[in-house]
Amino acid sequence: MAKYGLLVDETRCTGCRGCQVACKQWNDLPGEETHQSGEYTNPPSLNANTWLIIDFKEVEVDGELKWSFLNRRCMHCEHPACVSACPVGALKKQNDGPVTWDGGKCIGCRYCMVACPFNIPTFTWDEGLFDGGTKIRKCNLCIDRISNGLEPACVKTCPSGALSFGTHEEMVALAEERLAKNPEKYYKDQGIYGLKDAGGTTVLYISHIPFDMMGLPTVREEAIPDVSETIMKSTPIVAVTWAGILAGLWWVFGRRNAMMSGKKTDSGGKED
Repeated sequence: MAKYGLLVDETRCTGCRGCQVACKQWNDLPGEETHQSGEYTNPPSLNANTWLIIDFKEVEVDGELKWSFLNRRCMHCEHPACVSACPVGALKKQNDGPVTWDGGKCIGCRYCMVACPFNIPTFTWDEGLFDGGTKIRKCNLCIDRISNGLEPACVKTCPSGALSFGTHEEMVALAEERLAKNPEKYYKDQGIYGLKDAGGTTVLYISHIPFDMMGLPTVREEAIPDVSETIMKSTPIVAVTWAGILAGLWWVFGRRNAMMSGKKTDSGGKED
């Protein structure tokens, strides 16, 4: 089965937020009351009712001020740490690319929020803890649309062509073609974000601004679960080793104290 890919070309984004609105509309997510914070990003971060935002930044690149409109959403990692961390299987990596969640299985432990290197999964904080309402929420790549041959709602509505959707192979080829044809439009030789980062992601970026200045984290190329699972496998060995060391120290100090106590008793008897 071919895997899907979604390419974000930040040089084409105008910050219109059409993708943000389309995501809310298709997924029937309610609007929310926000307040002027002095920044254009609104709401200020992803949350249970906003699965995609345009993150506005004004940055200085090589002495020139530029606008950055980061399309922030789930990256749908090839080896998702959230899936690895979920103890009940509520998060699942689909064979064709999307990382989906099952609200019926989610127990609200939020391990996925800690595990995700991109800080994507959000929590329904405004719902009651004991009424079964608290769940994880995030972008599911419009799996109900793409499984029926449609583009994700954000891609469908983008008026500037900043978002493209197809197979992962096609999106990598499209990104490489744009970088090769117009290298002056893109920032130096930074390439494609998501091609190898965190073991590779379904969502890919090309940009005229350094990725870290846009707000995309610098992550290792090794898949996060490979690291965490290695650590988890080593944990019992480390725990048993430390338990043995501590037990040995307890015996040594206990023995020494007992011997010192015995000497004092013997010494006391002689004095009497």
